[in-house]
Amino acid sequence: MSNFCLDGIMNYKETLQYLYAQTPMFQQKGTSAYKEGLDNTFFLDEYFNHPHQNYKTIHVGGTNGKGSTSHLLASVLQCAGYKVGLYTSPHLKDFRERIRVNGEMIPEQRVVDFVSQHKQVIEQRCLSFFELTTALAFLYFAEKEVDVAIVEVGLGGRLDCTNVIRPELSIITNVSFDHVSILGDTLEKIAIEKSGIIKKNTPVLIGECQNDSIKQVFVEKAKSENAPICFAQDYETLDFLCELRGVYQEKNKHTVMVAFTLLLQLGFEISDAALRDGFLQVTERTGLKGRWQELSSLPRVVCDTGHNEAGIREVVKQIEKEHFDTLRIVFGMVSDKDISSVLALLPRDAVYYFTKAQIPRALSEEDLKKKAEKYALKGECFASVEEALFQAKIDASVNDLIFVGGSNFVVAEII
Repeated sequence: MSNFCLDGIMNYKETLQYLYAQTPMFQQKGTSAYKEGLDNTFFLDEYFNHPHQNYKTIHVGGTNGKGSTSHLLASVLQCAGYKVGLYTSPHLKDFRERIRVNGEMIPEQRVVDFVSQHKQVIEQRCLSFFELTTALAFLYFAEKEVDVAIVEVGLGGRLDCTNVIRPELSIITNVSFDHVSILGDTLEKIAIEKSGIIKKNTPVLIGECQNDSIKQVFVEKAKSENAPICFAQDYETLDFLCELRGVYQEKNKHTVMVAFTLLLQLGFEISDAALRDGFLQVTERTGLKGRWQELSSLPRVVCDTGHNEAGIREVVKQIEKEHFDTLRIVFGMVSDKDISSVLALLPRDAVYYFTKAQIPRALSEEDLKKKAEKYALKGECFASVEEALFQAKIDASVNDLIFVGGSNFVVAEII
């Protein structure tokens, strides 16, 4: 598509530039872009005539694993013959990754047309980036006549833009610390926000429950909504081979297997063959990237988007299972995370390449190095992720392991 704007008509690149400038984007700006309340969401839902009511939905929330869980669900349902919409966030390389139908990203021209047709509403209502993106996804899925849409929560649950849908099943993968300035500074407070996606008379599946107080939050909310509640830990399931690597994916796999047990009871038709093929073909069918993804070999370079305390803990568990001579870690974080809790988990015997992604939220490489030194993490600073990875490859022997992570945005710059 051309990069020129003719007669005031924007092309795809210009449309994205307009969106990023016009609508506050949490991915780039952090908490300053967060808009509490659902007034705009309900307005847009009415404005577009409730498009999500034209197809079935499955709502997926939780702190970690909701992206992998959403992609696994979509892959299996596609293998079962369903036409599947998939709405996830954030994107890594291309905005269109957020909105897919049977793995195919929304066309550039559809994004352009949507913004062009509704520009006046965008500006009058001061819509956030996520409010607008969610409305586009729901509308596009209706246009494509999907059978079912997998809808991943953006942030929290109770006040998330996606929380206007009435799903067949709600899934909450787990609860851990993230976005504490918005969701709360205890696991129980965060659980209350996550439990906001539990709907009246709608079954809910809890993937992982860390303690009884969190469990009680979910039980009480489900009771108030007359929603049947299930806990994945109470189920035994078949074990299918999965394309997604990483020890943490075992939990996601189990949650998805239990979810399909419940979906079968709700009338979905999913064979063992669809489960087997869906688990083995998830990246091909849904475009999932950045989950313990091997980028090259000799030396091995692996990336992962884990970016909070719980996510990094799982990454470290996986690293401990790997075989290598020297561990080299290219690492960058955003400034609004609990950086100290993450750094305390990282291995001290690694060589570090401290860096930053090219976004306003990024913590500078110098500040990251200073904080890391308090935890005996040693390394040098690099102004860009590309430069840091380049140096790590120069330093490495063929039997070393280079891990790249700490932030979605760091991973996005090298895949």
